[in-house]
Amino acid sequence: MLLPILGPLLLGCDCVVARCLAHLVAHVTPLGSTTGLTRPATHMGLSLAKPPHTRRQGSLSFLVGSLGQGHSNGVSITAHGVNTPKEETEMSSIPNTSALALAHDASSTESTRFSTSSRQPHEPDKGTGSLNSKLNWLRAAVLGANDGIISTAGIVMGVAGATVDRSSLFIAGLAGLAAGALSMAGGEYVSVSSQRDIEKTVMAKEAAELRDFPDEELEELTEIYTEKGLSRGTARQVALELTAHDPLRAHAEAELGLDPDEYTNPWYAAFASMAAFTVGALVPLLVMVCSPTATRVYITIAATIVGLFLTGLGSALASGSGKTRPVARNIIVGICSMAITYLIGHLVGTRV
Repeated sequence: MLLPILGPLLLGCDCVVARCLAHLVAHVTPLGSTTGLTRPATHMGLSLAKPPHTRRQGSLSFLVGSLGQGHSNGVSITAHGVNTPKEETEMSSIPNTSALALAHDASSTESTRFSTSSRQPHEPDKGTGSLNSKLNWLRAAVLGANDGIISTAGIVMGVAGATVDRSSLFIAGLAGLAAGALSMAGGEYVSVSSQRDIEKTVMAKEAAELRDFPDEELEELTEIYTEKGLSRGTARQVALELTAHDPLRAHAEAELGLDPDEYTNPWYAAFASMAAFTVGALVPLLVMVCSPTATRVYITIAATIVGLFLTGLGSALASGSGKTRPVARNIIVGICSMAITYLIGHLVGTRV
């Protein structure tokens, strides 16, 4: 008689009272076989079950841990309340949607945590000056290697058209290599030094304008961000905050595309150009000198085409453009250069 009344009351009891009642029920009610998963019972039309995402730490959790499911006098006490035999029979075949929801939530949380932890943070981009320096290195290296291959191949092919003497070919090719490497290095140094001087001059002018006309410069920076798509108010706020932090950097990067802390380095470009020219020039020179006399011209042409293919491919990969056109253009220019110099050497050699 008392068990149907005690069951619902257990849901609101304090932890200590719940433990006492649980032990009392355990001694009075013999434990039967469990019926599996059950659905929440209702009392007076209201569900007594807690939502899946909430947990009760009082009497309900203790009953679940200590008793599991008890059966006495046709009444079943579960973690969700009190069930009659009829309700228990109906509920035995219904899946526990709360447990399934909890398992799904746990799986989703774990997968989200794993994917978040395995994802590496995005590194901030380097400044514009660093990008310019890398581009100068790349441009000088590709241009130097390409020039070394074409010019030296042209020299040795021209000499080979006039004579078959191996020492003459080696001396001519080595002289062309040394002259070309030094010329490329000097040209790159002068060119990049001029670019560096221009950058410093423009930066000094910008600093003077910020000092003498701060309001006009702020308005100019606002207009730049407005043209990039920001609203007038947002552009103004961005300009104010950037100017307050570092006005020269803000204006240099937005207006000039320069980094005031890093200018282009002429020494880097000069060294890259000289080293690349030397490596490129060694290909036709060594092939021409080391190949048999009867086939040296053909082997040199083949080696030069391979070298031009590699430099053209490197240029295409660096620029992010298509590969076919730069490679074909590079090879055609190299073949034309070798053909013209060989023809000149052959014509001069037959008349001298």
